[in-house]
Amino acid sequence: MILSCQNISKAFNEQPVLCNVSFHIEDYDKAAIVGINGAGKTTLLRIIVGEQSADEGIVTLAKGKTMGYLAQNQDVDSNNTIYDELLSIKSDVIAMEQKIREMEHSMKQLSGNELEQLMDAYTRLTHSFELANGYAYKSEITGVLKGLGFEEDEFGKKISTLSGGQKTRVALGRLLLLKPELIILDEPTNHLDLNSITWLENYLLNYKGAVLIVSHDRYFLDRIAGKVIEIDQTKATTFIGNYSDYAVKKEQLRTATLNAYFKQQQEIRHQKAVIEKLKSFNREKSIKRAESREKMLNKIEVLDKPTDARTDIHMTLTPRCTSGNDVLHVEGLSKSFDNQLLFSDLMIDIKRGEHVAIIGDNGTGKTTILKIINGLLAADSGTVTLGTNVHIGYYDQEHHVLHMEKTLFEEISDAYPYLSNTEIRSTLAAFLFTGDDVYKRIGDLSGGERGRMSLAKLMLSESNFLILDEPTNHLDITSKEILEDALNAYEGTVLYVSHDRYFINRTASRILDLTNGMLIGYLGNYDYYLEKKDELSVVYQKPDAFSPSKENTPSDTKLDWQAQKELQAKTRKRENDLKKCEDTIAALEQQLSEIEETMALPEVATDVAKLQELTHNQDEIKSRLAKLYDQWETLAN
Repeated sequence: MILSCQNISKAFNEQPVLCNVSFHIEDYDKAAIVGINGAGKTTLLRIIVGEQSADEGIVTLAKGKTMGYLAQNQDVDSNNTIYDELLSIKSDVIAMEQKIREMEHSMKQLSGNELEQLMDAYTRLTHSFELANGYAYKSEITGVLKGLGFEEDEFGKKISTLSGGQKTRVALGRLLLLKPELIILDEPTNHLDLNSITWLENYLLNYKGAVLIVSHDRYFLDRIAGKVIEIDQTKATTFIGNYSDYAVKKEQLRTATLNAYFKQQQEIRHQKAVIEKLKSFNREKSIKRAESREKMLNKIEVLDKPTDARTDIHMTLTPRCTSGNDVLHVEGLSKSFDNQLLFSDLMIDIKRGEHVAIIGDNGTGKTTILKIINGLLAADSGTVTLGTNVHIGYYDQEHHVLHMEKTLFEEISDAYPYLSNTEIRSTLAAFLFTGDDVYKRIGDLSGGERGRMSLAKLMLSESNFLILDEPTNHLDITSKEILEDALNAYEGTVLYVSHDRYFINRTASRILDLTNGMLIGYLGNYDYYLEKKDELSVVYQKPDAFSPSKENTPSDTKLDWQAQKELQAKTRKRENDLKKCEDTIAALEQQLSEIEETMALPEVATDVAKLQELTHNQDEIKSRLAKLYDQWETLAN
């Protein structure tokens, strides 16, 4: 065991956040802490690493073990470049390397016993150097930086010039290179693109130590976690398995607990009714029996009612009117910034009812596409055409749809003046803004609160075409699930950018991958994209010199898109044919079995005419099966 937390309790302003929280982490565990926003997850991590003190309880790190912590936001204060900052972690290895070079130089000038002693020391030092990965430490640093999304031409950038997200990635790289026996990460995927998240998953899965993660990225938790520690109503419960296992077990446990609660409440009501009845008889014996039952009732340990599942945000999206079948047509779209080409000659067609996700690396232009479609940014070339009766509802991750100087109440009442005060307060309450919260200035809200406020405006907009930029950022898992259900029930059209793979899996009917300045389409969700991306990416090889010229970029992706649709249609047809073939084989094999059972019956065995008929049927079925087996083999390959 590397870490033990025993009966950890913490309160702020006499309001309990954690009560008697206990769990342990084994040497090679990959564990996750989950819970709604405000449940106390980050507080628990800070107590574990010693940044905050617990009111009660003990945190024990195994003797001689090291621990590293990555907070959500890192303000790395350094004059180093990105590469030199990570290189500083290898100072011991660099010192060994320097000593080895000095020894090698000295060997040329020594002989006899002195040389022999130096050779022994040299052997020991080179062995330690090898164990510290000294021969590959520069490659290791480069691999970590590239894995976290830094290009080689960025390695020389000063830390002081980086954004907050880039500094957090540098801090994560430092931590991974330090290789403590226990890594503690608070929302490590927040500033990573999909490729970097996948790289981090593989790194942590193969990490020869323990990992403790707080994250709202359910896909990430499904891949990494083997243990889930849930913080709910100040208490901690440990579940073995990944996030999906936890979700199933949690619902089973909640159902069982809720049933026990209702059963106990029913028994309490019954006992109270009996007591009242006994007292109504107004006889000494009856009154004594009533008092005896009251004493027993008072000794019962009353169960708490479990928290209602997903009660934090209430969201329903309803289009004001139905759009035409053609919702969006984008043709020849190109955009550059400071002579840096993002994309060229893009084509997008979206039909009514589609849920389309745009994915791709950071900085490829995903948000730019949404802004151009929404009229917030001008394209260098190309056209954007909206269909008949299309009304856009826009959610941007910077929340420009909000007015920082207004209060929450003013933001809603000014945008929707026909709403009554009660309706405005009800809407805000549905997104967890109650009481005097409605008079807060939007400029004073946290990122998560602004996200909820933007969703509240989106819900009221009654639009039939939603354009969403990273809608799940800053939402906890429960709120994400509510948004997913709202989108899946939504009868309009959705186009969004997201790096939340679980969210994409649940809500997307089509994926557009922005890569090498062009869009590659996939007719399915994220799992389908993973299955097919290598197969399709062969068609879209990165050009040797990326430029907007016709030689280096496709002038029209429509034919490629059409070819892909035909390929996927053929694949689906083959899968359907295979399923039909398997079903027919199963039915015929069942018939054959029934014939054999019939032929074994005593009354049939002596009936020559019946046996001949059954034998004939048997031969026909075997002949059909032989052909079907061949057909199945062809379809299955």
